[in-house]
Amino acid sequence: MDGSTSRSLTIATPSETNLTSTVLDEDQRILLLTAANTGSGTSTSALAFASQLALMSGGPVLLVDSSPSSNNLSQQLALHKLRGFSDLMFDQDTPPLMQDCIVRLSDQPFDLLPAGTYKRGKERLNPDLLRVLLKHMSEHYRFVVIDGEAVYASADSLIIGTLVDGVILVVCAEDTRWEVAQATAQRLTQAGARLIGSVFNRRKYYMPKWLYNNL
Repeated sequence: MDGSTSRSLTIATPSETNLTSTVLDEDQRILLLTAANTGSGTSTSALAFASQLALMSGGPVLLVDSSPSSNNLSQQLALHKLRGFSDLMFDQDTPPLMQDCIVRLSDQPFDLLPAGTYKRGKERLNPDLLRVLLKHMSEHYRFVVIDGEAVYASADSLIIGTLVDGVILVVCAEDTRWEVAQATAQRLTQAGARLIGSVFNRRKYYMPKWLYNNL
């Protein structure tokens, strides 16, 4: 595991606090945050969510950057040159160990697994390999929060969503149309993902499950 690293992370007071309290149980330990389209604030919500989980649960939390986007969380934190998720999933020649990829952030209550340096082409995530990696993560962390790529930008979140304990849909209140959010929720559900709630980014309230069921 890398030594402690200090990065400039500005985490606003999250609107996910109520949502955080709903997942503090043993059945929902690995969680994916995704959105319909890029720019919805998934990374911001994932940062806040991981921080709140670490503070509320008292257990170790891992934030995973699984996004292949050129403007992903790792890029924003200047961690894009470190091996990480893509190397663990796709590098068959010189695969790293998970513990050697994890960055311990000195100014945050959670660890982070960067997106990685492996440049994949049209390779798709291998569900069997991903299942093993997620199990390994769950053995070392109380919660694993995955910052996922937008559903309409990549098929990754549909694959990851079927293997995690719960999926949280991030909706940008100013930009995401209700019809698009509804279609995204249906697409995730049809793929086999378990939707447990939604976060309205740039709004200070949580969409409860009874309302989310009507999507």
